[in-house]
Amino acid sequence: MRVLSVLDESVVDGPGVRTVIFTAGCPHRCRGCHNPESWNPKGGDEVTVESLLERVEASDWDGVTVSGGEPFLQPRELSRLVRGCKALGKNVWVYTGYTLEALEQLEDEQVNDVLDHADVLVDGKFVETLLDRSLRFRGSSNQRIIFLNKV
Repeated sequence: MRVLSVLDESVVDGPGVRTVIFTAGCPHRCRGCHNPESWNPKGGDEVTVESLLERVEASDWDGVTVSGGEPFLQPRELSRLVRGCKALGKNVWVYTGYTLEALEQLEDEQVNDVLDHADVLVDGKFVETLLDRSLRFRGSSNQRIIFLNKV
């Protein structure tokens, strides 16, 4: 999996203290993006999902957030990562510039698997003109926090 970086302790990327995995590569290139270094799909390092899961397991945190870049550019690896985090008992949030509806329209087995296993999806491109610093866990007012966990 192409990963830009891993933050072992964050309190701004979902509730509680979380491990945050930033994937590399993003086609959205949102104006005002807080992480433009993530746009390059060849940026960061190639790491195994297993090594990411070992790092997640070593943390004492209840949550994991996968952000980017655009995590859904690597749907097979993302699916394995989300399933693995859930097997470790972690609460999983995934940030994406796509809308939930656009992801569902792909009718992609791996994408659907992520949506079936992640707890929360924060969707929508960051829109600089809709920036709202009062919002928790999102940057612009068009972005949605969608609770997916069907259990």
